[in-house]
Amino acid sequence: MSHQSGDKPQSAIARFIDALEENIIAGILGAMTLITFFNVVLRYVFNQSFIWGLEVVLILFAWLVLLGISYGFKKNTHLGVDAVTNMLPERGKRIMAILAALACVIYAALLMKGAWDYWAPFAALQPTEGRWFPTGFTENTRDRAFYMTDQVPMLEMFRWLEDAINYGDTYDKLPRVVPYFILPFGCGLILLRVVQATIRIIKGEQLSLIVSHEAEDDVERVAAELNTAGLNKE
Repeated sequence: MSHQSGDKPQSAIARFIDALEENIIAGILGAMTLITFFNVVLRYVFNQSFIWGLEVVLILFAWLVLLGISYGFKKNTHLGVDAVTNMLPERGKRIMAILAALACVIYAALLMKGAWDYWAPFAALQPTEGRWFPTGFTENTRDRAFYMTDQVPMLEMFRWLEDAINYGDTYDKLPRVVPYFILPFGCGLILLRVVQATIRIIKGEQLSLIVSHEAEDDVERVAAELNTAGLNKE
């Protein structure tokens, strides 16, 4: 079994960040469930509905996916296929793990560039130049700060965006810059966690970017402990 970052004693800050991420992910999943449940009840019992319900659930799902991907890299819980690499000697496994991790770093960097370039105009910012990797920022790109969501009501806490990016014009609905913020933020977290995991692999603290058979090993270990505890009671 590879040594995970979670096996080491964590600082108070690290534990706080872990708890914060877990609670945010759980909160998003809970909010999606509640909104969907209440919408179903309203529709079939009262012939009413939250008109913004579906759009909010779709937005929350995007946040859930991107935050979950980054957290999975952080905790090394992503699944993968290792049937071929398991046939290699230990040195070969390590080389393949490093190459795979470096490929993921490149992919995550490309993903981050694409995420920024898509989100930036909605924030009245400039996307980057360069087809693959950023070589600077473009000029005179038409901003999309005035774009709004279809049905999500405007929240008062975001009124400051009207003066900051929309030239003082009011928003009738929530501007897209808010829900789309998960693109650069989530992809930035993914890039950070993949780089951190790659460093752990190079240092020998982690075997690969996938959980492999470690989950099975943990299940077998817990089952053995339970069986032992049962025998001791008898």
